[in-house]
Amino acid sequence: MDNVDKEYFIYIDPAANDRMAEHMEFLARVGEDAAERLLDELIAGIRSLKTMPYRYPIYHRPYIPLGKYRRLIIKKRYIIVYQIEGDNVYIDDIQDSRQNNAKNIL
Repeated sequence: MDNVDKEYFIYIDPAANDRMAEHMEFLARVGEDAAERLLDELIAGIRSLKTMPYRYPIYHRPYIPLGKYRRLIIKKRYIIVYQIEGDNVYIDDIQDSRQNNAKNIL
């Protein structure tokens, strides 16, 4: 299923990018250094999906087809929701797990 030498192309949905910006803006109110560290960790997590994206667990939600999405957790609270299609990884959402799930897109 997953080849160690294979590299996947990463695509970030504009809405997911906007949500990442919202998380940064919110955290920057608390501290700019914290926001920069989070951004660095989110970007590193996204880049890590270039190789072996299947290593992260399936994202379970009752309203989406089982196995369609996977999730990568950053800093125990931010969830990068993505799907794999062929040689491509699509980042569809970046969620703060502390927020109400009704607000989350996926």
